[in-house]
Amino acid sequence: MRGHDWLQLMLFVGTLLLVTKPLGLYLQQVITPNGKTFLDRIIGPLERLTYRCCGIDPLREQGRREYGISLLAFSLIGLAFTFACLRWQSHLPLNPQGLPDLTTDLAFNTAVSFLTNTNWQSYGGESTMSYFSQMVALASHNFTSAAAGIAVAATLIRGLSRASSQTLGNFWTDLVRVTYYVLLPICVVYALFLVGQGIPQNFKPYDTAQLVQAQMVTGTDNKSQELKEQSIVQGPIASQIAIKMLGTNGGGYANANAAHPYENPTPLSNFFQMLSIFAIPAALTYTFGRMVRNQKHGWTVWAAMFTLFIAGVLVCWRAESAGNPIHQHLGVAISDGNMEGKETRFGIFNSALFATVTTDASCGAVNAMHDSFTPLGGLIPLFNMQTGEVIFGGVGAGLYGMLIYVILAVFIAGLMVGRTPEYLGKKIESFDVKMCVMILTVLAICILGLTAWAGVSKWGLAGLNNQGPHGFSEILYAYSSCVGNNGSAFAGLTANTPWYNYTLSLAMLVGRFFMIALILAMAGNLGAKKILPSSAGTLQVHGITFTILIVGSVVLIGALTFVPVLVLGPVVEHFLMTAGKLF
Repeated sequence: MRGHDWLQLMLFVGTLLLVTKPLGLYLQQVITPNGKTFLDRIIGPLERLTYRCCGIDPLREQGRREYGISLLAFSLIGLAFTFACLRWQSHLPLNPQGLPDLTTDLAFNTAVSFLTNTNWQSYGGESTMSYFSQMVALASHNFTSAAAGIAVAATLIRGLSRASSQTLGNFWTDLVRVTYYVLLPICVVYALFLVGQGIPQNFKPYDTAQLVQAQMVTGTDNKSQELKEQSIVQGPIASQIAIKMLGTNGGGYANANAAHPYENPTPLSNFFQMLSIFAIPAALTYTFGRMVRNQKHGWTVWAAMFTLFIAGVLVCWRAESAGNPIHQHLGVAISDGNMEGKETRFGIFNSALFATVTTDASCGAVNAMHDSFTPLGGLIPLFNMQTGEVIFGGVGAGLYGMLIYVILAVFIAGLMVGRTPEYLGKKIESFDVKMCVMILTVLAICILGLTAWAGVSKWGLAGLNNQGPHGFSEILYAYSSCVGNNGSAFAGLTANTPWYNYTLSLAMLVGRFFMIALILAMAGNLGAKKILPSSAGTLQVHGITFTILIVGSVVLIGALTFVPVLVLGPVVEHFLMTAGKLF
């Protein structure tokens, strides 16, 4: 844990703070009905043309049911379109490599994955997806799923800020405005920056390079053959990486994801990719504070997220810096910590920071293989996802996920003082608490239930490349990642089988749409309530005390739910590692 690493951590945190307010103010202008932005003259005509072509009245607001039906209908159409593109990929243009169609189960899993902003990948991008599939079928979801997440967060903010209202906004307006005014313009600039860093952006067929020394490789049929040349991936990579990071999507253009030099070539690109993952989720806390007219509370939510983030970084960084005691006993990598599965150009700190950032936010991009982390280092990404991806979290999803814990914290505080709980002038009643509890309970049941099923089934065990607690952690990580709509993996698990593809798809759908349905129900219920004036007994929802209350709620609920299963995986593996046993 060296001095220059601490300086980089402070630079990262300082830059995130600088971005939070201006981007938060801009997001407020975008999601406010009739909001004005500095891009109106440029994008306004395109926005109005879109409304006319689609028959959308941007000023007509929707109730919670109509909003939810609109979102679901749009999602179903997107799912069908993507599935069709992947199943008939070989018949579509922009396929210079002549890549074949995907199997039914893999096409469905991939379509669900990108629809839900998970971007779980049971395939290697450069060997499976054509340019058309990458740019049209998948990247379109990178924009729309991110915009939908911000739109749902906007409904909950409106529900808390409005009084006696039966409407939450217009889904189609929110979708169009977030896409046109936030995601597209930032990604254009961002992609140009990434091209400048050395990321390709072209439509060339793959190049080949002759190897200096031939290598023997073993195929899926267990037969060895001599490899004399290497395929060099090409394609529209920079544009995909920009929205992959900004929209907290995470799907890699190449199988190695952000560890690939064409996806993440320099320390500067690595820094900005991590920053872009957190940028919109952090800014939304400021937007939230502005719209509910309590900026101190917005910063308190930011502080709670930041506290959990820093704690995770320090634990993961310390575990990876300490390394593997078995290797140390053998005299291997005594000073470098655990470098297994990490890029030397990033090192221990940037790998640990990236792993924490990407699993705090529901991004899932990786610049190191989490499967190769030490047991305690791998525990942090697991726990981050099991909290519900609320530590800044995904674009939109992180805010409305954290507000679940905030409402529960207010309810618990109200019980302790014997007063009807109020939050931002709204009474927190049984319906609101039931929605929160249902979200946390069903998501936990989905993770634990599917993990248990896979752990005792032949199809589940057949995918393991490691045994013992590490193999169990691979299964637990997969379902935690998919329910949390993260998409990263302990890559030792072979998940491209029908059983895994379909059960992981179920996990992703439940993690995304079950939660959204209950969030919209709660937003509608809160919006219909009156705003009560503050009194001497009103709970102050800002400051250090309330920050601790939020952090405590996240940690305790997460701990009570998942500590037993974490003990069976990374905790047991850690003690066995110290005793000299590896898996």
